[in-house]
Amino acid sequence: MTSDALDLARWQFGVTIVYHFLFVPVTIGMAWFVAGMQTAWQRTGKERYLRATRFFGKLFLINFALGVVTGIVQEFQFGMNWALYSRYVGDVFGAPLAIEALVAFFLESTFIGLWIFGWDRLRPKLHLATIWLVAIGTTASAYFILAANSWMQNPVGTRVTEDRAEMVSLAQVFFQPLQVWHFVHTLAIALITAGLLVLAVAVYWLRRGKDVRLFRAVGRNALLVTFVSSVVAIGAGHFQAQILTDVQPMKIAAAEALYESASPAPLSLFAVGPWEKRPERVDVNIELPYALSVLSTNSVDGRIKGINEVQQEYRQQYGPGDYTPIIGTIYWTWRVMITIGFAVLIFSAVGLWLTRKGRPLERARRFHTWAYLFLATPFIAATAGWLFTEMGRQPWIVQGLLFTREAVSPYVGVSSVVFTLVGFTLAYTILGAVEVWLITRAVKKGPEEKFEGASTKAPLPPMLY
Repeated sequence: MTSDALDLARWQFGVTIVYHFLFVPVTIGMAWFVAGMQTAWQRTGKERYLRATRFFGKLFLINFALGVVTGIVQEFQFGMNWALYSRYVGDVFGAPLAIEALVAFFLESTFIGLWIFGWDRLRPKLHLATIWLVAIGTTASAYFILAANSWMQNPVGTRVTEDRAEMVSLAQVFFQPLQVWHFVHTLAIALITAGLLVLAVAVYWLRRGKDVRLFRAVGRNALLVTFVSSVVAIGAGHFQAQILTDVQPMKIAAAEALYESASPAPLSLFAVGPWEKRPERVDVNIELPYALSVLSTNSVDGRIKGINEVQQEYRQQYGPGDYTPIIGTIYWTWRVMITIGFAVLIFSAVGLWLTRKGRPLERARRFHTWAYLFLATPFIAATAGWLFTEMGRQPWIVQGLLFTREAVSPYVGVSSVVFTLVGFTLAYTILGAVEVWLITRAVKKGPEEKFEGASTKAPLPPMLY
């Protein structure tokens, strides 16, 4: 494969995985929201929770269907554009993907069908169990996929024989600390994404003065989930960074534009360097003394390796080459994530304060505008997060084991990759437009009318589409 084909293959994977991950957090988060709403209806018997369940359940189903379509391409790409990667890591990487498909995906797919068509066929409590199993299935899918990705960041439980990686410990691959915190962080982001989506929909109807009691309760709960999840996401991200300081020191050094090792190490607040992929210095750097050492090592004088030292160590260990990622991309995607994380925390805290002691959310008119604007923030943060995670590892596709340039399919030419890249991009653009249209249409249509005589002990009519 030529360098042009390699770059195109990287672009193709980057475009498809970032686009797919726009659907993933909505699916995971909305599954838990819908399960919570239906549980609230079962426990309280209040009709507004039933109507909320069926209304937001439709939004969940739309996103789930389109998310599955966009996700199918991901695994096919490993065989099409990354054949040498598949051969090298198949014994390890295949395990979590197989478990995800055979266990988690079939679990959620089976029970989502029962949930959709079981409203008038299953006993209410049994029907409630189906949506909880859907939520568990979507979350388990995420766990197994993230286990594979965490292994690429820190390939534990593995031995290399005859140019192939072989698994020697399933437990290490599935439960290494980086994977655990990666999963907690992703789940928290999913709940934030769903929370802000639910809040924006609630605000939309509150501004119109319709179904006020329903959307007032939903909006308040969404704010609470978003606030708690923001705290968890920030905490999990902190522990992830501490682990990355040890297993991917180059990524952390690039995230701080730290060229020379330091003890104690300052935290960079704002830095500007030459307009190059890999500049050798920064021209402006506003720093907070000691902060990076404290955050990364829990010590005031903790030593943090700089880009130059890590580069020298990697050359001695792996041979000549450039082991630095694109500094500007890693530096700023890191800050986009952190900034949005704290902004969402503050925003949700303000929302909870405005609705304290039963104060109605519909009266906070200025807050409504911010609710619309903040709907985009988790998607921006998720995109920045994946760019940081994947580009910060370069030039490795598997940290310390396999270079990206050595992982591509050797006989796939430029024309083939261009054709599929254009095709996938067009298809994803159409799917994105369909998603927006369907969601917008469902939101504007609003919840179903009231159910006369609705009972938590009797089957209900099927959902209306």
